[in-house]
This record gives sequence, structure tokens and C-alpha cells, in this order.
Amino acid sequence: MVGVYDMRPEATIGICEQFGVETVFGDIEELLSHPEVEIVDIATHPDVRPALVRQALAAGKHVLAQKPLALDLQTARELVEEGERLGRVVAVNQNGRWAPAWRAATLLIEQGAIGDIVAVTHLYHHNYRFTLGTLFDEVEHLVLYDYSVHWFDITRCWLEGKTATAVRACEYRAPNQPLESRASWGVWAAIDYEDGSSALIRGVGCAETSRPRKLFWIHGSEGTIRGAVLGSGPVPGEELLELERDGATTRLQLVGSWHTDGFAGAMGELVTAIAEEREPYNSARHNLLSLELTLAACRSAEDDGRPVAIEREQALSGDDP
Repeated sequence: MVGVYDMRPEATIGICEQFGVETVFGDIEELLSHPEVEIVDIATHPDVRPALVRQALAAGKHVLAQKPLALDLQTARELVEEGERLGRVVAVNQNGRWAPAWRAATLLIEQGAIGDIVAVTHLYHHNYRFTLGTLFDEVEHLVLYDYSVHWFDITRCWLEGKTATAVRACEYRAPNQPLESRASWGVWAAIDYEDGSSALIRGVGCAETSRPRKLFWIHGSEGTIRGAVLGSGPVPGEELLELERDGATTRLQLVGSWHTDGFAGAMGELVTAIAEEREPYNSARHNLLSLELTLAACRSAEDDGRPVAIEREQALSGDDP
């Protein structure tokens, strides 16, 4: 790592000693002009992110942008096109793709372990009290947009090649939410597919539990994959993945964690793709459909759960019907 920059200087105090960072830059221009900087990891809030991505691209840098890529699809498309025009790679930090259980599930699906995927179900329950008094509590559609984008993204990966037709979603205030909280903590979202496949995401953000869980089931024509991420397996702190097929259930041995290997995977894939002169798995173009699904869910929630059609991004992100 060459160096870091934060608009709040106090945020960088001690970072050189803790992480072995060489330089704390005084401003973004100094960072972008440094000849050894090849990739810029932009981990800001989405309202200011697009301008920084454009600035980094103009300086000849590759970019890893935090998720969600943008507040709207048009801006996201423009960032994709700008990177391609300048010959720079733009990837999105969808680090959940490398959460050990989700990553192993993706590889099993790609190998045809359970045949054709017909349904995906997610259930996560925890408590959003940690957002009280923070900027996160002010984010519009906090749970659907900022948090559940990981679940929309991995679902689109597992149903790769299928044509999504519509998204329906609801967000609601839980009865036991603190009155001062601004965001809705409860959500559900359903994705319909042209061939009859489906996906459901259910988020309970008001759970009073010492064991928050993030569970998932992937049903295929020849078997089932089920598991848990973010250390919410049967053993606290561990992830879980099981493959059931032909009457037998196999539990896979997993190593690592989302919050370490997920972030390493997102950056590592970008670095490797640049070296191999190929499109990274987490490219901004591939992420367009994930963003469209997420934004469609937000629009549906604003319209009392009415279906919102999915139109353009499947072709743009390489999922031609």
C-alpha cells in the first residue's frame, strides 16, 4: 500500500504504525499524482463517490469503488463507460462475493453441483441499534440499499444467465424500534425470473438475540446448498456450507471470514485481472444488474410493494436473455 488520504486528518492518526502504510497524503490531488499509485480504493459514501471515481480515472488510475456504486443507474453506467473509454478498470467492492460460504456456494453452482438453480432464499436477523446517531441512520432505504445490496448481488451471481423480470419489496418500522431511529429496520424483497425461478430476501433488523444469523438456501434441480455467513453458523464465529444431493449431505470445511477474506478477495480479483488483462469478476459492468435490482427494490418499497420491471442492465452486464 502506497498511502492513504481522508478528508478528516484525525481518521488517519496511527494508521502508518498499525498497518505499515508509507504515506498519509495531504489531499486527493497529491495521492492521484503519486507515480507509484496504480489502484485507488474509494471507500466514501455514495453521494461523493462518482466524482472521486471520475477524478481517479482522469489521473490514469484503476479504481475499486465501494458498494453501492452510485445512487442511480445512469451515473453508474457513465462510470463504466468512462473507465472503458480511458482504458482503466473500474471494479466494485462487492466483498460478499468472497465471504467463504458464499464463495464456495458460487463455485459449486458453477460446477453444476445441484443442477439448474430454481430458487434462492435468504434470511438474516440482527439489530441495527449500532446505526443510531450515525450517518447510516440518515441513509434513505438504509437496509434495502446500503446493506441488502450484498444479498441482491450474490443472488444475481447464483442466478447468472437467467432473465430477471421484476422486483417487489417492502420496508417497515419494527414495533420495537427506538423512536429516534430514522431508517426502517425490517425489509423483504422478491425477485421474479422469466423461467419461473425466484429469489427471496428477508431481513429482520430488530432481533433481540445474542446469535444474529445470516442464513441462505439455494435450491437446484438436482440438490440443495444451505449455509450461513458472517460467522453465524452452528458454531459461533464460524461459517457453514452444506451440499445435499442424491440422498447424502456433505458439510464443506471453510476457512476465513467475510470481513477479512471478502475485502481481500475484491481487491485481489481486481489486481489479478489487471495483470491478466481481463475483466474482473467484480467489474462495474457486471455489477450494473446488482445495482438495478437494488434500486428497483427501493422503488417498489416506495410504491407499496408494487412490482418494478427489470429492463436494461442484464444485457449491459453480460446477461443477455
